[in-house]
Amino acid sequence: MAKEYKTLKEFYPYYLTEHQDNTSRTLHFIGTSLFIGIMIYGIFTAKWMILLLAPIAGYGFAWVGHFFFEKNKPATFTYPAMSLASDFIMFWHILTGQLSKKMEQAKHKLLSKKE
Repeated sequence: MAKEYKTLKEFYPYYLTEHQDNTSRTLHFIGTSLFIGIMIYGIFTAKWMILLLAPIAGYGFAWVGHFFFEKNKPATFTYPAMSLASDFIMFWHILTGQLSKKMEQAKHKLLSKKE
C-alpha cells in the first residue's frame, strides 16, 4: 500500500479493491453479523464476558478471507480504525444491494488515479 490514506472517503475505495473475492466478502459479512449479534446478546443479557468473543468472531472470519482467498494482508494492520469502519460500510452495502455498484466505482476511481 503505497498511498497514505487520511480520510475514510478516500480509504473506502481502496478497501473495496482489497475485497475482490466473493468468498472473502461473504466471510466478512458473516464475521460482521456475528460481531453485531454477539454484542447485542452480551449487552442485553449482561453476559459481559461473551463480549470478548465479538472481535474474535469478526476478525477471525475476515482474516480467513484475506489469508486464504484474497491472498493479501488485511488493511486492519495498517489502518485499524478506517478498516473497521469500512467493514460496517461494506456490510451495509451488501445488505442494501449497493455493493456491486460501489465496487465498480472503487475500481474506476483507483484506475483513474493511476493514469
